[in-house]
Amino acid sequence: MNLAEIQQLLAPLFPGLMGVQLTELTPERVVATMRVRPELCTAGGILHGGAHMAFADTLGAVGTVLNLPHGKRTTTTDSSTKFIGGAAVDTTVTGESVALHRGRTTMVWQTTIRNEQGKLCSVVTQTQLVLD
Repeated sequence: MNLAEIQQLLAPLFPGLMGVQLTELTPERVVATMRVRPELCTAGGILHGGAHMAFADTLGAVGTVLNLPHGKRTTTTDSSTKFIGGAAVDTTVTGESVALHRGRTTMVWQTTIRNEQGKLCSVVTQTQLVLD
């Protein structure tokens, strides 16, 4: 699948609702942006922790899908998030997910999310299970 096909697949789903926009796809790396809209924020006007996690989960899942053998599917089995900095409302964050492990039964992805100034906001490491 290419970038346009995966973006179209995401559009009617939760990542589409969040506004995830894929910008780069390879089997080892996925990059996307997301506008920090008020409905994705805390009362303090910064990107909600759950939005960080969902954004990162999407990128790791997309990376896994790019690596799946025909007829396989995936699900997240675990995720660990470290929050480091904030991203203000009406700005754009960039997520970069890189493959740490691309195995036959599991894949591990680490996603960094940065604000418009390039400051690290969060680091998410997740494991994707490969299913029949």
